[in-house]
Amino acid sequence: MVKLGGSVGLGILKVIAQVPPREVISASPEGGAKLNAHFGDGLTSSLAGKTVIDFGCGDGQQAVAMAQAAPDCRVIGLDIQQKHLDRSRQRAVQAGVEDRCCFTMQTEERADIIVSFDAFEHFSDPLGILQIMSDLLKPEGEVLISFGPTWLHPYGGHLFSVFPWAHLLFSEQALLHWRAQFRSDGAEKFSDVDGGLNQIRIAEFERLVESSPLTVDWLETVPIRGLSILKTRFFREVGSSLVRCRLVLNQDQPSKRVERVLAA
Repeated sequence: MVKLGGSVGLGILKVIAQVPPREVISASPEGGAKLNAHFGDGLTSSLAGKTVIDFGCGDGQQAVAMAQAAPDCRVIGLDIQQKHLDRSRQRAVQAGVEDRCCFTMQTEERADIIVSFDAFEHFSDPLGILQIMSDLLKPEGEVLISFGPTWLHPYGGHLFSVFPWAHLLFSEQALLHWRAQFRSDGAEKFSDVDGGLNQIRIAEFERLVESSPLTVDWLETVPIRGLSILKTRFFREVGSSLVRCRLVLNQDQPSKRVERVLAA
């Protein structure tokens, strides 16, 4: 597909988007309500007595919500950005759960449950992340993942989706040059921006899981609201607002030992 780039593409972007659009934000509820909305009302009750890792915990909102929902569970929030870890620790103290809710860049502790919310489209090495998750998972544990929108969704480019599918119509270079008007971090690729964008597609995610020590127990896509036809496999790449799944260890493929250092 030929994309609009160079001075022409940049000129068009400057005309149609003179200010940066608001970042795509999930319309789902927050806190414990979000946990149950994504994985059922039984999730928070299932955390009792468990060790839980929130992988890519961000500002710690979900980690703290889990600690509050199950007073006897231990939650470990993992993230590579120090600013997120600092904010998460403050949040845990404010909620009174700092004794059971810690935040760090890496851990040696294995978990009964690993959760990941709104993060998989940002990891620079998603296969490596799946391998790390498998190494941190107890033999009978589970990984619960929810992320989106994915790359082919109308707003899958997040900040770069100045209108639906703009991130697919303009070249990466033109979009980064346009972004440089508003951000001074020197990003030259989608993966360089704060949080990163790996351009992952649903089929690619499934292939990565197949290549990892994990296997899919179930996976479902949530279509754009009001367009249930987009839930079909034929349309899901362009119409899925959310992907969520449960992964478990593939008993036929032993977990691989990998360095436990997160990648953005």
